[in-house]
Amino acid sequence: MSAAIDRRILDLFGIDLPVIQAPMAGATSPDMVVAVSEAGGLGSLPGAMYSAEQLRDALAEIRAKTRRPVGVNFFCHETPRVDPARLAAWRERLAPYYAELGLDPDASDATSRRAPFDENACAVVEAFRPDVVSFHFGLPTASLVERVKRAGAKVISSATTVAEARWLETRGVDGIIAMGAEAGGHRGHFLNEDTTAPLGTLALVPQIVDAVSVPVIAAGGIVDRRGVLAALSLGASAVQIGTAYLFTPEAKIHAVFRRALSEPDRTTALTNVFTGRPARGIVNRLMRDLGALSDLPPAFPSAADAVAPLRRAAEARGRDDFSPLWAGQAFPLARSMSSAELTRMLGTGNA
Repeated sequence: MSAAIDRRILDLFGIDLPVIQAPMAGATSPDMVVAVSEAGGLGSLPGAMYSAEQLRDALAEIRAKTRRPVGVNFFCHETPRVDPARLAAWRERLAPYYAELGLDPDASDATSRRAPFDENACAVVEAFRPDVVSFHFGLPTASLVERVKRAGAKVISSATTVAEARWLETRGVDGIIAMGAEAGGHRGHFLNEDTTAPLGTLALVPQIVDAVSVPVIAAGGIVDRRGVLAALSLGASAVQIGTAYLFTPEAKIHAVFRRALSEPDRTTALTNVFTGRPARGIVNRLMRDLGALSDLPPAFPSAADAVAPLRRAAEARGRDDFSPLWAGQAFPLARSMSSAELTRMLGTGNA
């Protein structure tokens, strides 16, 4: 099989191993990014929840610790119009939980940025000049993409269908992340909101490989060397892996999240009750109570503001009732080790 491996991502990004650490907002730390890149993969920083100043500081910390290639990821969703009636209905539905936890039902928490890529973020990219910039939910405006490319970055984005992959290729991306239904976190869809029959990684990757000329990166359900080899045999040039990195000491996740990851009998599901947009996570109380996919939450990302106080209060009590436990379907297969060891194991079979 080695003779047939597509090396384009290795050559394009200047990395040694075909392993990209998924940029997980709220979980990926600068230390994780550094460890992955130093081990020969591509460490990726999630930029969507940083202010411009915070992003500059995080990137400066990374660059001070490694000169290896690194990536930065951004969301590029449209900022939703405020819908006061829907926001009020959402808070009303959550009010019993506020009462249960002794919280002020009128408390507001608008600290979760999840901001789309804009002029300010682009200016940071131009100043830092990362090797790779990845996008989720499509692409930003053509002018912003062009500025990112002029800064020297390779541009990649996620596709959940062949149609999305073709759309991305016509707009000049350097690579496409084929995101299967098994993947944890927010679905990368942007042309179609239908989540009733998402394609799994084994079905999606070869279809996208056959449909586009740019290299393809497989994502979803890959947590060990077996998954990497399977993805490469389907024509992927590299893999992007997130869930397995949640088991590393460099992951900055709460203790209740780590405990949930250690319970292999728990299942995952696509849900929109935490942010207003479908994402895969370990099933917990809020998902069970409201239904994993509900018509109640307001548009992404505003739904998260009313859930955040509940999450903090429950986590302080050692409960994951209201925590977004983003994880892929294969999380029971993941094992605890350092980010560097994991990267080497995924890329070579030896830690």
